Amino acid sequence: MRALHAFLRNPVAVAGAVLLGAVVLMALVAPLVFPADPLGLAGRPLQWPGANPRFWLGTDPSGRDIAAQLFHGARISLLIGGVATLIAVVIGIVFGALAGFYGGVVDTVLMRVTEAFQTLPNFLLLLVLVAVFGSDLVTVVIAIGVVAWPPVARLTRAEFLTLRERDYVAACRMQGLSDAHLIFREVLPNALPPVIVYASVVMAVAILLESALAFLQLSDPNVPSWGNLIGLGRTVLRSEWYVSAIPGVAILLSILGVSLVGQGLNDALNPRLASR
Repeated sequence: MRALHAFLRNPVAVAGAVLLGAVVLMALVAPLVFPADPLGLAGRPLQWPGANPRFWLGTDPSGRDIAAQLFHGARISLLIGGVATLIAVVIGIVFGALAGFYGGVVDTVLMRVTEAFQTLPNFLLLLVLVAVFGSDLVTVVIAIGVVAWPPVARLTRAEFLTLRERDYVAACRMQGLSDAHLIFREVLPNALPPVIVYASVVMAVAILLESALAFLQLSDPNVPSWGNLIGLGRTVLRSEWYVSAIPGVAILLSILGVSLVGQGLNDALNPRLASR
């Protein structure tokens, strides 16, 4: 409760929560406000926002309603960000916890694997995975999670290296508790706060990576993602810039909201900052 009160007293965190809440609300009401297929043809192509009351954000080069794609795209962005973050956090926690708890050879081997994934830049490795395994939505989400876990592993390892030497861990060892119990019941709960905070960074990166793939036409074209909409506007960027600008602003505000919430969580979960 103390962390929640500290979070609510932070105006930056509240602003981020409002922005993120607006995106979640868009995702929830999308089927109600726009029940038709958002990728179906709706009217004349490239109608400017406000030119037709039916399409208050205009239409794209194919004649599809931009507002419908924007609302339904919020569902896709949250799905991609959430699931990819979950994959990255789970893989990172497993690698980091085992490396930090056992040390020695286990630590060396697992950290060499982590460094191997960090040899290539995230986006370049993502391009390789998509080129090899395909560009459907499930593959893209898994690929983003696979390229995003190394920093989580390093952060978790650093926490475990510190926490495994604490007195309460030594006391649990003397009681004969198993390593699995020590890792997942004693050490991991105390190592989670910074990992939870960093998860907001992973989520923002995941949304950006999918948008970059879609802009290059390497993401799933059968879903109304914000990145796909930006990519559609690329060919008419000089004349009908709104096609790319509207989803671009949506991505900007979403990532800003996630980042501010992460900053607020960091302040709330940090005892020194929360006590101020």
